[in-house]
Amino acid sequence: MQSTNRPDDPVGICASSSSVHKRPPREVLRPKSCHKSPNPLQSQNALAHLGVRQVEPERADAARTLLPIARASIASRLGKIHPADESPAWLREQGASFITLNLHKKLRGCIGSLQAHRPLLDDVKANAQAAAFKDPRFKPLTAAEYENIEVEISLLSALNTLTFTDETSALAQLKPHVHGVIFQYGHHRSTYLPQVWESFDDPVMFMATLKQKAGLPPNFWDATVKIHTYTVAKFKESELAG
Repeated sequence: MQSTNRPDDPVGICASSSSVHKRPPREVLRPKSCHKSPNPLQSQNALAHLGVRQVEPERADAARTLLPIARASIASRLGKIHPADESPAWLREQGASFITLNLHKKLRGCIGSLQAHRPLLDDVKANAQAAAFKDPRFKPLTAAEYENIEVEISLLSALNTLTFTDETSALAQLKPHVHGVIFQYGHHRSTYLPQVWESFDDPVMFMATLKQKAGLPPNFWDATVKIHTYTVAKFKESELAG
């Protein structure tokens, strides 16, 4: 699936392990859900690492704050009310998030920001509504479905732009199961969250399907290709309930 975003557009549609194959298919891959990733918020300074600098709450506190905010934002569009606390100061710091909705353990929507460009509070609320009602792969979420969805949030770190001489040197810098990766060539752009590494044995196959997702051949390469990496902190409601 070719990216519909401009190279500087911060919003994207996510993909993960359930949407990719170890062997690149002939057709361009479609992105799907987001699961299992290392969590940088386990350290005390993780929110600073993610661009939230003033206050660094514990991971559980962040989850208990962000997940209800995302659900409340969706609820408001359906004429429902869900309690959420928007008072923490760190929500006013800029941040980038991806919101994934799963219904009966299957993807129901996933939209997010690749770069921080607004307060984290606004980003989570906007992406939650976009995942529920604007993901082009699905019909808008219904009130009946809302009662059974699971909300998952991935917070993205700042992007790191790789310096390399060819594809081999670029691949050597990727850290499987740690790095999310953005592939960019002209107006072609695609990303995989770190969770997608679960579907691959090596970075070569990972990169081949990432190119296909951008609408390019799996063996494509050009000297003007840009590659960015990032890490994520992930929260989902089922973990919070546990």
